[in-house]
Amino acid sequence: MEESFSNERGQRGRGRGQGQGQVQGRERGRGGCNNNEDKREYSAYGRGGATQGQASVSIISANINSIPMLNGTNFKDWKENIEIVLGCMDLDLALRSEQPASFTDASSPDDMKNFEKWDRSNRMSLMIIKYSIPEAFRGAVSEEITKAKEFLAEIEKCFAKNDKAETSALLQSLVSMKYKGKGNIREYIMEMSLIASKLKALKLELSDDLLMHLVLISLPAQYGRFKVSYNCQKEKWTLNELISYCVQEEERLKQDRTKSAYLASTSKDNGKKRKNIEAAKGPAQKKQQQDNDSCFFCNKPRHVKKDCTKYHT
Repeated sequence: MEESFSNERGQRGRGRGQGQGQVQGRERGRGGCNNNEDKREYSAYGRGGATQGQASVSIISANINSIPMLNGTNFKDWKENIEIVLGCMDLDLALRSEQPASFTDASSPDDMKNFEKWDRSNRMSLMIIKYSIPEAFRGAVSEEITKAKEFLAEIEKCFAKNDKAETSALLQSLVSMKYKGKGNIREYIMEMSLIASKLKALKLELSDDLLMHLVLISLPAQYGRFKVSYNCQKEKWTLNELISYCVQEEERLKQDRTKSAYLASTSKDNGKKRKNIEAAKGPAQKKQQQDNDSCFFCNKPRHVKKDCTKYHT
């Protein structure tokens, strides 16, 4: 009996201790909430969260408004802007991958998560694409299409071009390009490389050697020495090496033109000075100079060798 009674008292003591600990914990919690510093901290945190939410909304709005409205001539730029904006907003999953299988009771949590992520990407992408398309183009796509990737493909069909005509136009543009010495030669060569890349996408691939020869042919006559130097070398350059050497040659030509302009201006100024000095001389000084001149052939004064009668006889 005594042992059971002592055990009962011990359990009651432990129960009272646990109850007091819970009460103290609640009091500390209420005290923390009543602390003014904590209140200010919680309030600042709330304002920070609201500010971040407003910033994210403004960023999303700015991204969407940066997409140009689709018209009859800007499909390529419009599509590039769509892909960039959706990629920056991490909403391009529906454009990069196919729709995952719908989840069932046997689906794992990861499968459900992937499907929800793809579904959100598809819905947001479709809304953004439709937002930047006029109603006339929007009506050309069937309402049964509910996937952003398929919707974009249907829009692209409306702007399909004849590959043969585009290839001929690009090739004609590449062959007829001429560098006139103005601007930046690096950008000029990269522009030619871009046209070659477009031709490659149209299944007309140009070799690097052919492209380099087209670049050299399009350079003006000032690059004649540069062309001879390339033709005399056995080693072939890469396109990046050609760009680097052309930039160096362009800088050298600019320095030569600067020196030539300086020498031309200096000689012109010297000629003006001589004329001014001769104009400043009076008739007496000119006559005295003629009297001081003597012939190198007969050593007589007042004439020079070219006017000497004895020299010509």
